[in-house]
Amino acid sequence: MSDRPGISPLFPERPTVVVAMGADEAEAALPGDLRAELETLATLTPGVLTGDLTAPEAREALAHAGILLTGWGCPRLTEDVLRGAPRLRAVVHAAGSVKGLVSGAVWERGILVSSAADANAGPVADYALAVIALAAKGALATAAAYGKGWPAFRGRQGADGRTVGVIGASRIGRRVLAGLRASDAGYRILLHDPYVTGVDAERLGAEPVDLVSLCRRSEIVTVHAPETPETRRLLDAGRLALLPDGATVVNTARGALVDTDALTRECASGRLSAILDVTDPEPLPAGHPLLRMSQVLVTPHIAGAQGSEVRRLGAYAVGEVGRLVRGEGLWGLVRRGMLDRSA
Repeated sequence: MSDRPGISPLFPERPTVVVAMGADEAEAALPGDLRAELETLATLTPGVLTGDLTAPEAREALAHAGILLTGWGCPRLTEDVLRGAPRLRAVVHAAGSVKGLVSGAVWERGILVSSAADANAGPVADYALAVIALAAKGALATAAAYGKGWPAFRGRQGADGRTVGVIGASRIGRRVLAGLRASDAGYRILLHDPYVTGVDAERLGAEPVDLVSLCRRSEIVTVHAPETPETRRLLDAGRLALLPDGATVVNTARGALVDTDALTRECASGRLSAILDVTDPEPLPAGHPLLRMSQVLVTPHIAGAQGSEVRRLGAYAVGEVGRLVRGEGLWGLVRRGMLDRSA
């Protein structure tokens, strides 16, 4: 720590912050009050870089940047981009995953990277818990039958005691586990995560199981694992076939974790239901069968921060800038090795 109060050894002088993201995203993530707070911490370059970061106007701004505050819509930070940013010491991402943003050149330069993924986890977990409750109540099937008459009391489904299988104790998965534990429904909770010990799973309130057991026993399966070569099509035709009749697949993680064709066949048969905020491909082509099935709900990747919620990501990022200039540790620090096991 520097002997000058409030001055970081990384930034012995007041750093310059450059914002690079989509124009709409910048307006939502960094409203006037947050931009004003940024200006108390650093010299904020006017405007937002919204396009090619190797264009002349972008090069001019990046030449002075000590901190690059990024978000959705920011191009990948390649070696060519970084050549124009010789003073860059930190990238603060006002969004979730940095996999598509950060190239090897960022790590090789020793640039610090922070992500607001923790701030984005709350809305995703809230969405997942809401649709799990809908699935537990059989809401999609009941809504589809409503047009044929008021459903008989005897035929209605309740949530109490349902078995929910959680795939992935990620930052979102752990929030979902906490929400399931807190519910009065008395869910039986199963967890599959190869990186979580049995003892830790039990501390999270879940029974640790292998993926085959989870599929065989779960009435609702909710996916919270990262997309990696190992997790691609984790729920393939064989594993989907293990799910009991009437089960629901919930996916708010990445579409590629579920075999879309296999899920489509299972749902078309009427055996399974699905609530999908992410798909593979994304978006689904117009007229795709999943978009026409009454027991399937597909939403356009809205579980993460939307509208007024996006301000949370900006506030988190501004907080990270403050920690940088004060020489404090980053809450959302991302290390290169973490990307193999994170979204």
